[in-house]
Amino acid sequence: MPILVESAVREIIAVGRRLDARGLAAATSGNYSLRVSSDRIAITVSGSHKGHLRAADVMLVDPEGRSLDDRMPSAETPLHVQLYRLYPHMHAILHVHSVSAVALTRLWPEAALLPLQGYEMLKAFPGVTTHEARVEIPIFDNSQDIPALSRSIAARLTDGPPPPAYLIRGHGMNAWGKNLDEAERVLEALDYLLACELETKRLQSGRGP
Repeated sequence: MPILVESAVREIIAVGRRLDARGLAAATSGNYSLRVSSDRIAITVSGSHKGHLRAADVMLVDPEGRSLDDRMPSAETPLHVQLYRLYPHMHAILHVHSVSAVALTRLWPEAALLPLQGYEMLKAFPGVTTHEARVEIPIFDNSQDIPALSRSIAARLTDGPPPPAYLIRGHGMNAWGKNLDEAERVLEALDYLLACELETKRLQSGRGP
């Protein structure tokens, strides 16, 4: 493999181990990708445990999500290539089945977005410089019909300023960045903020009259 691809594979393996250590890679859940050139994307294969990735667990697809090495890409690959089309300056995407993302979106079955404001951690998101900023994270209903889900996501992400990530109800989150370091920072910050929202909700529910 070209050096660039080898480097991408090493980065994906390393981030998989870090996310697994944080409890964000249960079983074989999630998938990670890194755009290595205009016509190639390195992405984890379906069914691999992300905390125990090897070079053979990362494959190449083209910008349409078609395999370049005769292996079967994950069913969620279209969600990755869609984000790369929408945001050409982004080069890394991390999808995890975060407990906080799953629990919080199930608690709010009708919510189409999650507003976050007043948190110092918001400054971990690109372009945010103050805790007074309001960041709205879109929430999409889960579906096994990936093309339909992809169309729904595209329609909302092209309407307004780009968010740093989005949630899929009862499923998890997708976060992205100009490189894997930025995508990982966004993912970790969002997971922290969702945990804060859950804890706040729990404490409020225990209040007396």
